[in-house]
Amino acid sequence: MAGNETHSMVAAKSRRDPKVSFWTRRKAIDTITAGHADSHQLKKTLSWYHLVALGVGAIVGTGIYTLTGVGAGLAGPGVILSFLIAGAVCACAALCYAELSTLMPAAGSAYTYSYAAMGEPVAWFVGWSLILEYTLVCAAVAVGWSAHAHGLFKMAGFPDYLLAGPHAGGVVNLPAVIISMAVAGLLALGTRESATVNMILVFVKIIALIVFVALCLPVFDASHFTPFMPNGFQAHLPAGAAPDSAKIGVMAAASLIFFAFYGFDAVSTAAEETKNPKRDLTIGIVGSMAACTAIYMIVAAAAIGASRAEVFSKSEAPLVFILESLQHGKMAQLVALAAVVALPTVILAFMYGQSRIFFVMARDGLLPRALSKVNAKTGTPVVMTLLTGALSAVLSGFLSLKDIAELANAGTLAAFIAVGLSVIVLRRREPNRPRVFSTPAWQIVAPAGILGCLYLFYSLPAKTQIYFLFAHIIGAVVYFAYGMHKSVLAQAEKAQG
Repeated sequence: MAGNETHSMVAAKSRRDPKVSFWTRRKAIDTITAGHADSHQLKKTLSWYHLVALGVGAIVGTGIYTLTGVGAGLAGPGVILSFLIAGAVCACAALCYAELSTLMPAAGSAYTYSYAAMGEPVAWFVGWSLILEYTLVCAAVAVGWSAHAHGLFKMAGFPDYLLAGPHAGGVVNLPAVIISMAVAGLLALGTRESATVNMILVFVKIIALIVFVALCLPVFDASHFTPFMPNGFQAHLPAGAAPDSAKIGVMAAASLIFFAFYGFDAVSTAAEETKNPKRDLTIGIVGSMAACTAIYMIVAAAAIGASRAEVFSKSEAPLVFILESLQHGKMAQLVALAAVVALPTVILAFMYGQSRIFFVMARDGLLPRALSKVNAKTGTPVVMTLLTGALSAVLSGFLSLKDIAELANAGTLAAFIAVGLSVIVLRRREPNRPRVFSTPAWQIVAPAGILGCLYLFYSLPAKTQIYFLFAHIIGAVVYFAYGMHKSVLAQAEKAQG
């Protein structure tokens, strides 16, 4: 199979001039879907319900438990509109993902699609963005989980210096390290096993949110929605604020709340491990996106109806705060406990996606190819999974992510833009290629997704945009120093002379 793979790659779309060939290197779609040698092939174990649970597990997490309050502080009751806008942009991206994941049911997500549509340098840029996104999300959620579980570790006798990183006066945030490695270990055991655990924890999360809404409805007060947009619609700095201050307004909240929506793209990284990808990927991606948009808007409306936005927005745990203010102390504790139990599903989903992006980039030679080895027993890339866990553990254990967490949003927006462009390019280049799922009105949906992502990127803080640029300068150095020369396509070009 490896020989066929190399031959097909050579036959696909690369020019011979070694000085410029890397700009035009593209993987043929037929090559992507043809399969690989057994030692580099992932095991097919997942069904559509695993994929929906994976998507919901990734999407419904830190965002709904914390960002509802932060968004309300930026936009007031208009945060509901922020959820709708962020959801609409993600819906456009989700439809594009559904088309491409069924067209190319292989691991790699936006990275793989970009490699086929726009070539190796763009694919590297997108893959680097995804690595940035998934690593930061895993680390950020691990730190958030640690904050919720702090009391439990104190009761177990852990000293304070092992419960906080150096930035907070400690030595290492040991709970964050433990949860990162525990999730990585679960993923290394096998995809189906970890997906089953994920489904159970997702169920716990949804029950907790249903309980929250049910307790808020009896005290729902429509007057809390007036004024609806106290800070206006566009993202802007408050009067007299410093240039690097946080922006306010509905769009500012949308660019932040966007963090709470992505996760459905992790479903597309499971394409190669899905039993019936042509049916199940569409259900998994579109189904999880639609379900989570409805959940978010209902929970946000219930929260604002029960408490004024300017009140609960000051709390780091707004849902728990609202229940406590309604004299539901025990239920508030149960919702908080559900968050502690269920937050690892977010780490699991993104660490899963991260390890698969690493895996495919290594299989393509852009990273050391030995890292793409799949364990014969578990059918998973054990080395890459544990490496991903270790990377998340180091970041969450020693670093403060406060100033760079929004980098995850920037990386995701870049990937979503690439997916929209890939749909447009492949529709123009190969209009007659059979498509199991076709993005409806792709001439509108794909550009709308791209423009929406660009506007959300513009709405991010200037500091975040600068960090994103620096991160990709580092990525470019890595590509030109290693990947450009070591990729499978580059080696095939050298073999041809």
